Amino acid sequence: MYGLRRFGIILGLETTEAILRELGNPQDRFASVHIAGTNGKGSIASYLSTILREAGYNVGLYTSPHLVRFNERIKINHREITDQEVLEAYNAVKKVGYGDREPTFFEYTTAMAFYHFGHKDIDWAIIETGMGGRMDSTNVLKPAVSVISNISLEHQMYLGDTLEKIAAEKGGIIKNGTPVVTGVSQENVFAVLQNLADERSAPIYRLGMDFTAEETGRNRFTYHGIYEAWENLRTSLQGRHQIENAAIALSACEVLQMGYGKHPSVAIPVDTIRKGLLTTKWPGRLEKIMDSPLVILDGAHNLSAVENLSRYMEEELSERKITLVAGILGDKSYEAMLGNLLPHCTRVILTRSKIDRALDPLMMKPVAEKYISDVQIVNDVGEAVQHALKTVPKDEVICISGSLYVVGEARAFFESRGIV
Repeated sequence: MYGLRRFGIILGLETTEAILRELGNPQDRFASVHIAGTNGKGSIASYLSTILREAGYNVGLYTSPHLVRFNERIKINHREITDQEVLEAYNAVKKVGYGDREPTFFEYTTAMAFYHFGHKDIDWAIIETGMGGRMDSTNVLKPAVSVISNISLEHQMYLGDTLEKIAAEKGGIIKNGTPVVTGVSQENVFAVLQNLADERSAPIYRLGMDFTAEETGRNRFTYHGIYEAWENLRTSLQGRHQIENAAIALSACEVLQMGYGKHPSVAIPVDTIRKGLLTTKWPGRLEKIMDSPLVILDGAHNLSAVENLSRYMEEELSERKITLVAGILGDKSYEAMLGNLLPHCTRVILTRSKIDRALDPLMMKPVAEKYISDVQIVNDVGEAVQHALKTVPKDEVICISGSLYVVGEARAFFESRGIV
């Protein structure tokens, strides 16, 4: 299946629609929430999946990429798809016609996820887009609510070279008469989404306008919603940005509670919302792996996500020495990313993931040396982590970041040693 990656990224719905049609359109057998955006998609999806599960529903979750195992992408009630179930879904998709061309890796996995969910009698599926939205293979859904987390410059070769063009692509998940929830902050970007929503008679709810999150302490907030207000909420996920992600998820819950159009109201008691926020897990996002030394995994892989990590370092780790283990993909703004992180660090170990798009650490080294003098290169991620653990005192911090692929390889290193 990984051989399908040779077809690269091909945006379009025809191949996915052809496969699903041959499979009996399994995506029509469950209700769904569809989530697009630059950052925060996975966190919002995890919040919603956990909350709906706490409310008593059988919930599928489809996210990408995986960190360690392919099975992480497809879950039901927090349980990863088994190897046998992967094989069953793969064979089911393999047997059907593809249309005019071979499917890409993501088209194939999306069809597998929908097939799996459709045959497991789930109530809800929380579905994250792979890239963009309008032409993303997940955009065959008829969701009860669409969510667009936020928008910044990314994948410009495929989505466009301006925020407005990218917004138009991600806004493509907005469906006729289907409510939309968004955390987009830029007025010019929101205007694009508002116009799309107006054209499709879709009510749109915006963070900071229709609902807000008032921070009341570390990982604590009060939610002032579309109709509801919930006080003294707590999140399990770390970082101030996770409060905004939680607020977006809660707004989606309100929309589901209200019901709209063909979708009846969904019972989601507030106590299940509280418990869901507290028990949500999303590996590789400000995830604490060890305490001595403190080891944090964060898959910040673009400038916006790195700014959130930088703020966390400043607010939570300013009194401690930090060693950064960093690997970045070649299509990212690595100079700006390092410029945000390295002022908080005393040392950096530059590395590279095994993916072919990984940036050579030798290219990052001159940039890193502008900020700190202790710059080392260890090309293998596992060896870089091991070197950090051997050389960092117990009272200091190791932060592993720059790419979800680097974080995935680091997490595999810790898993192989029984640490996670």
